[in-house]
Amino acid sequence: MLSVLLAVGLLTVLIAWAKVQPLIAFVVAAMVAALLLGVPAARIPGVIEKGIGDLLGSLAVIICLGAIFGKLIADSGAARRIATSLIDTLGPRRLPVALTITGFVVGIPLYYNVGFVLLVPLIFSLVYQSGRPAVALAIPLLTGLSIAHGFLPPHPSPVALVSAVQADMGKTLLYGLVVAIPTLILAGPVFAMSLHHIRAEPAMFRNAAAAPEGQLPGAFNSFATALLPVVLLGATTLLTMLRPTLAQPLAVLSNPLMVMLLCYAVAVVTLGFAQGRSVAQVMQGPAEAMREIAPILMIIAGAGALKQVFVESGVSTQLGALLADLPVPPLVLGWLVAAVIRICLGPATVAGVTAAGIVEPLVKSSGVDPNLMVLAVGAGSLMCSHVNDSGFWMFKEYFGLSLKDTFRSWTLMETLVGIFGLIFVLLLSAVIG
Repeated sequence: MLSVLLAVGLLTVLIAWAKVQPLIAFVVAAMVAALLLGVPAARIPGVIEKGIGDLLGSLAVIICLGAIFGKLIADSGAARRIATSLIDTLGPRRLPVALTITGFVVGIPLYYNVGFVLLVPLIFSLVYQSGRPAVALAIPLLTGLSIAHGFLPPHPSPVALVSAVQADMGKTLLYGLVVAIPTLILAGPVFAMSLHHIRAEPAMFRNAAAAPEGQLPGAFNSFATALLPVVLLGATTLLTMLRPTLAQPLAVLSNPLMVMLLCYAVAVVTLGFAQGRSVAQVMQGPAEAMREIAPILMIIAGAGALKQVFVESGVSTQLGALLADLPVPPLVLGWLVAAVIRICLGPATVAGVTAAGIVEPLVKSSGVDPNLMVLAVGAGSLMCSHVNDSGFWMFKEYFGLSLKDTFRSWTLMETLVGIFGLIFVLLLSAVIG
């Protein structure tokens, strides 16, 4: 246990204080952990390579396909069409509700930073039109983005967690929707009602890439394409749960890799060629998406190295038994591990994939539902965003807030997401037994 704590402590110091690139920090921490745990020096390189290969081998293509799918949703204007359609349908009186739904729906296919940069200009335009406080309008939308980022596949941290604890991607998505919706309501529009007194001084910028309204894809096309991965994974999972005999015939359609490949192919047609874009224009997106996703893949690779050291040394089994004996429910323990790592290291993805290697033996030893553990760790990985998290600074600088107001709005919102997320995971666990 002391060796594990020292390795995680070293990782924290390297990333948070020394600003070492996360992959290098993970590999160094994994090597130190291996030496402390008695792994022969000659075996250490092979263990690290195996950990990186095993984790990336099952995840890399899914995550990359998710990235290029989300990039096409953004570049085609589908994300903007979803936002404007919801706002027009619900009307100015229900702007917080419209922005909450927008953030969640757009957040499913788009990675967090992309969704943030894409939708914040929309918030400012609504602020100027309605005269409402910017922070009170922004928080519901960003809550939706954050919850999708932390809880739902195909985002990197949930996908990595699903693989680590051997959960089912479809069930995790369905359970995640059940947990996410009430969490979103409470931490989004309900909490935002307490923020009307915070006055923002937004940074001046323009969204040069925004297409004219007439060039955006249709509303039905935008919604149907963006939500297609959720519909396919959810539908096949429900069918196999209701009719187990369909599991084999639906095996290909329920495979996350096949789902993301099919969804991207559909998006290329519906949001690319059908909108008059050439092959060259459509294929610009994947190259840019690969550059954007590369740092996240490196984080996951490094986490795989550290996880494999725990497995090869035998400490993983001992750690699982030790954690299982603690007088704390396993789901709460998984949440707590992720929350502590989040507070120490910052990024939610780093917190989630780092916690995966620690809670994996806990899932096996306790018999807890692995799909719920993914969600509990996801909730913990969103807790208490503060000065070591890039999201904190993006929100502060875009909206021109003081540190006090950023803690009062952004940090508290993320904390509420983490707390309510855990509460609803525990309630769901009680219901499904």
